[in-house]
Amino acid sequence: MLKGKPDKSKLPSRHVTEGPARAPHRSYYYAMGLSEQEIAQPFVGVATCWNEAAPCNIALSRQAQAVKMGVKAASGTPREFTTITVTDGIAMGHEGMRSSLASREAIADTVELTMRGHGYDALVGLAGCDKSLPGMMMAMVRLNVPSVFIYGGSILPGKVPAGANVPEDFASRDLTVQDMFEAVGRHQNGTLSDEALAILERVACPSAGACGGQFTANTMACVSEAIGLALFNSSGAPAPYESRDQYGTASGEAVMNLLEKNIRARDVVTRKALENAARVVACTGGSTNAGLHLPAIAHEAGIDFFLQDVCEIFRDTPYFVDLKPGGQYVAKDLYDAGGLPVVMKELRKAGLIHEDCLTASGRSIGEEIDRVDREADGRVIHPVDTPITKTGGVVGLQGNLAPEGAIVKVAGMSAEEQSFTGPARVFESEEEAFEAVKARTYAEGEVLVIRNEGPAGGPGMREMLATTAALSGQGMGKKVALITDGRFSGATRGFCVGHVGPEAAQGGPIALLQNGDVITIDAVKGEISVDLSDEELGSRRQAWTGAKPTNYASGALWKFAQLVGPTYKGAVTHPGASEETHVYMDL
Repeated sequence: MLKGKPDKSKLPSRHVTEGPARAPHRSYYYAMGLSEQEIAQPFVGVATCWNEAAPCNIALSRQAQAVKMGVKAASGTPREFTTITVTDGIAMGHEGMRSSLASREAIADTVELTMRGHGYDALVGLAGCDKSLPGMMMAMVRLNVPSVFIYGGSILPGKVPAGANVPEDFASRDLTVQDMFEAVGRHQNGTLSDEALAILERVACPSAGACGGQFTANTMACVSEAIGLALFNSSGAPAPYESRDQYGTASGEAVMNLLEKNIRARDVVTRKALENAARVVACTGGSTNAGLHLPAIAHEAGIDFFLQDVCEIFRDTPYFVDLKPGGQYVAKDLYDAGGLPVVMKELRKAGLIHEDCLTASGRSIGEEIDRVDREADGRVIHPVDTPITKTGGVVGLQGNLAPEGAIVKVAGMSAEEQSFTGPARVFESEEEAFEAVKARTYAEGEVLVIRNEGPAGGPGMREMLATTAALSGQGMGKKVALITDGRFSGATRGFCVGHVGPEAAQGGPIALLQNGDVITIDAVKGEISVDLSDEELGSRRQAWTGAKPTNYASGALWKFAQLVGPTYKGAVTHPGASEETHVYMDL
C-alpha cells in the first residue's frame, strides 16, 4: 500500500493529472465522479476481455469489480476498460477461426494503446478464452509496467441427467466441449441419435467459464502462475465460484505492491520464468498452442525463446497430471487437488523449477512453494517420481518435412502409438479435409495433410478441432495421423502434428507433398520426415507455382498476413523488445 501523499513524478499518469496545464484533463476525471484524492493517486488499468460471445468471458465484468476494490483498498485509482476476444469454440470449423490468432495481436495492441493513451501506471488484466490470455500477458510485458494477470476461471464439468437416452460412455463421465465436437463425429457415422446429440449439447457446458480440460485456456492459465504474472492458485477456482472475487481483490492489492516496489513485468518474465512455464505445460499435458504463445511472450521481453527451446524443456519433463483431453480429469478436479501450486511443488522435488524467479506477490517462486502445505493426491496429480510417463505430454518434432519444427501432443498415448508411417493424402484446406472425413473418403493408415492454413497462408493459422474430433468420433483417431501448417485446439487428441514450418505459403516442404508420399512421424525420437531425396524436393520446389491465393485482400486478416512472422518464433507481428527505443514507464 502506498503511504502518505502519492509521488507521481516518475509515473506515466503525471502526464494527465499533474500541474496547471493538465486542468482540462482533470476536468474529465471530475466529470466521471473522481475526487481530488483519487486523481492524485496512481492510475491502474483494469483490462478485461468481457463480452457476450461465450461463457469464457461472461463472468469477467463482475470479477473486474473485485479487482477494482483491491486497487482502491491499496490507495490506487482503478480505470476499467475492455478489449476484444474471439472465442475458439464458436469460431471453430468455419471461416471465423481465421480471426482467432489475429485476435491475440489485436488484444495486445489495444491494451497497449489504451494504457499509453491514458497514461496508466500499472495493469491488472483479466482474460478467459484461449488467445486472450497470451494476448493480455504480451501487453503486460510489452509495456513493462507493474502487472498482475488473473484468469476468469474454468467452466464446471457437464453431467448427463439420470435416465437420459445417451450412450453409456457419455452418461458416465464429466463432459466438456471436446465431447460435443466428438459427438458430431459419432452422429455423422450413425452411432449417435439426433435425440442424444440434443441432450448432450444442452448439458455439456453448464456454467460460465472457459473449456474445462487442459485445453489452451487452462494451459495458459497455468502458465500465468508458473511464469509469475498471476498470484499462486488464482487460476484454479471455477468461474462461478464466489471465491474468485477474493483472488480479484488480492490481485488489485498485489499490483499496488508491485508499483510501490517498482517490480515490472520484465522483472518477472525472464528466461528462467519462461522455462518454468514450459515445464508446467509439459507435466500437465497442456495445449500445443503453448509452443506458439510462449515464444510470443518472450518476444515482448526481447528474449529468444523459440519453439525448439520450448520443446527442449518438454523433452525431459515428466508428465504426471492426469487431465483431459489425454487424461481423465478437468480443471475443477485439479483445483480440488490443490491446483498448480501442488504441481510446482512436485516439479521442485525433481529439481525442475527455477526457484529464484519473481512472482506477482513480490515473493519468489521458491518462497511461494514453501507456503504450499498440500501434497500430490496420486489421482489427479501423481507424484513426480511415479509419473504417468517419463517425458512430457507435448513433443517437438523436426526433420526434412519441418526444418523449422512442428509440435504434437502425446499425453495419454503409449510409446507404441507415438510413431506412425503412412502415405500422404493431401488437402488444400481444412474444409476439404473435413468433407473427406465426413464422407469417409480416406483410408486407415494414411497421413492426412492439411496445408495452406499457416499464419500468413490461411491467413490466421486455424485450429482443426472439427476435423480431428470427427476422426475421433468415427473411431479413427488412432488409425490415421494428421499434419498441418495450421494449429490444433488444446482439446485435440490423436496423433496430430501442428505448426509445421515453414508453412506452405512460404514454400516449406509441406507445400511440395503429393498424394502417396510416405511420411514418418516419430514422437519418441522427435522426428518428422518424408521419404524423398533432397534432389526430388529441390525439383518439386523448382516446379512450385507459389502460395495459394487467399480470399482476404483487405481488412484485418490481410494486415495480419502481411506482418506475421514464422510460427517457430510465435507468429508475431512486430519487431519486439529487442528493437524498441524507449520504455513506456520511463517516458
